[in-house]
Amino acid sequence: MKPSHAQPGPVMLDVVGHEITAEEREILQHPLVGGVILFARNYAEPAQLCALTAAIRAVRPGLVISVDHEGGRVQRFREGFTRLPAMRRFGVEWNADPVAAKAAARHAGFVLATELRAHGVDLSYAPVLDLDYGVSTVIGDRAFHRDPLVAAELARAVVAGLADAGMRAVGKHFPGHGAVEADSHVAIPVDGRDFEAVWADDIQPFRLLAGELGGVMPAHVIFERIDARPAGFSPFWLQDVLRGRLGFQGVIFSDDLTMEGASVAGDIVARAQAAHGAGCDMVLVCNRPDLAVQLLDRWKPDVAADSAARVAALRPRPGGVPADPATLAGWAPYVAAREAVLALA
Repeated sequence: MKPSHAQPGPVMLDVVGHEITAEEREILQHPLVGGVILFARNYAEPAQLCALTAAIRAVRPGLVISVDHEGGRVQRFREGFTRLPAMRRFGVEWNADPVAAKAAARHAGFVLATELRAHGVDLSYAPVLDLDYGVSTVIGDRAFHRDPLVAAELARAVVAGLADAGMRAVGKHFPGHGAVEADSHVAIPVDGRDFEAVWADDIQPFRLLAGELGGVMPAHVIFERIDARPAGFSPFWLQDVLRGRLGFQGVIFSDDLTMEGASVAGDIVARAQAAHGAGCDMVLVCNRPDLAVQLLDRWKPDVAADSAARVAALRPRPGGVPADPATLAGWAPYVAAREAVLALA
C-alpha cells in the first residue's frame, strides 16, 4: 500500500527552528512523512512551542509530534517546564523505599505527559528500559537500575503516569544498550554476549512491559554472537523476538538513521529500507534535512495498513488534560504531582 495524506507515513523528521518555513510546510505534506520530532533548538518559551505545534498540525492534522523528553540530561524543553530528575534517581529511591519510588515515578510520568500535551506534543520517547551496568556513558543515569525487575517496576510506574495524562509510552533501546561502552551516536557498539545472557537480563523489562507500551525503539547495537546486523536492522530481533516471543503489537521506531551506529547499512535510503524491512513501522531522520529530502525523493516503500494504523493510534485522544499551559498552575492533579516530583529532586 502506498502512503497517502490521510494516513501517517513511515518517516519521522525534524524542523530547523522556532517556526516552520515555507519549504518545511511543503516537506511535511509529503505522503511519506508521518511525524515530526522536536529538539531543544525548536524551543524558546511555552507560547512559541504552542504556536509551532499548532502550525505543524495545521499543515497535516494527523502528524505525530514527538520529542526526546525523559528527564535529567535528556530533556529538550527546560525553561517553563518542570526539571524532571534522571531516572536513576528513582532507582536510588527504590533502594530506600520501593513504594515511594514507584509513586514518585508515576508522578513524574504524569507531569511529563501533562506538560507536553498542554503544549501540543503527542509523544515522548520514554522511558529508557536499558539497565544500569555502569559502563555506558550515553545511557548512564538515564537507566533506572541494574536489576531488570526493579527497572521494569519503575518503568511501569512511569508508563502508568504517562497513561494517566493520555500519552502512550515508547520503551528504548531494545534489546538493551546499557552493557556496551560505545555511544552509537558516534560509533558502532558491539555486544559480545550470547542470547541467553541478553534474555536473562536486558530483555526482561521489555518482556514485562510489552503489553503496556505504545512503541519500542531498538538500539544501534550489534550483538555479534547473535546477528551481524544492528538490532534496529535485524528481523531476528524485531520480528522473531520483539513481535514473536514478546508479543509486542505497538509501533517499532528506528533510532535516528543519521547516527554512526546506523552507517553499516549504507546510504540513507539503504538504512531506511533495512530498518523498514526488518520490521520498523517508522524511521527517524534527524539533524540532516538534506538526507531527509533525499529519502523522501528516492524511497518507495510499501506501507502495510496495520503499520499505518499503529502509528495513527499513538496520538492521544483529545481531552483529559488542560490544552493550555497557562491553566496548569490551577489544575489540582498536576499541581500535586509536580510538588511530589520536585520534593524528590
